Amino acid sequence: MPRFAANLSMLFTEQDFLARFKAAADAGFSGVEYLFPYDYSAAEIKQQLDANGLTQVLFNLPAGDWAKGERGITCHPDRVEEFRAGVDKAIEYAKVLGNTQVNALAGIRPQGLQCADVRKTFVANLKYAADKLQAAGIRLVMEMINTRDIPGFYLNTTQQALEIQAEVGSDNLFLQYDIYHMQIMEGDLARTMEANLKSINHIQLADNPGRNEPGTGEINYRFLFEHLDRIGYQGWVGAEYKPLTTTEAGLGWLKTHNAI
Repeated sequence: MPRFAANLSMLFTEQDFLARFKAAADAGFSGVEYLFPYDYSAAEIKQQLDANGLTQVLFNLPAGDWAKGERGITCHPDRVEEFRAGVDKAIEYAKVLGNTQVNALAGIRPQGLQCADVRKTFVANLKYAADKLQAAGIRLVMEMINTRDIPGFYLNTTQQALEIQAEVGSDNLFLQYDIYHMQIMEGDLARTMEANLKSINHIQLADNPGRNEPGTGEINYRFLFEHLDRIGYQGWVGAEYKPLTTTEAGLGWLKTHNAI
């Protein structure tokens, strides 16, 4: 079975953020991920990782004002300096936390700009981040997100991401493949992951519809987990779903799907 990481921005939210690390370890997870670490010191988070024997798997580059609805700034031509400062900040945290990959959220496409200008900015920022992170021993991933949950999000499909990856031309840029988002946008999950295995460095999960835990919707996760084993996927799978009721009540999928 793949290694599973609890997404602490979605799971165990009944508790304060720093208490979620112990809850994740107690539930059987060996790694954790979350949106952002920046509201806490790296030392505080590192203490929780060490105390609970957890691997820090992933977090995002700073993504603008999340509370006001921003979902990334990587494609924004007027935010390049902010983006670059965010790369430096992420590296500082990653070095302390032992985190070896970060995600660059493309963001919602800015209005009133030519498509070519948005793409040029996105590619240039990814190139900058990939090079800077590679020098620090950190991999860069980019995530495709469905346009139903985030209307206007710039990066939406596997094919688009592969084209961007080729244009960036860095061996330190990979795909973050979220099964939930890609079920909505394109389906054909097993074949797509197998065909693009070398480009995928991180996978996330939730069932559809509802974005709840595996077993609540249409996606055959028992098959997909076994499929990832068959094709030799070596990365982590992040549990990034909204519990149908409470986190604890919904954790039965770990056993019923042979995830632990």
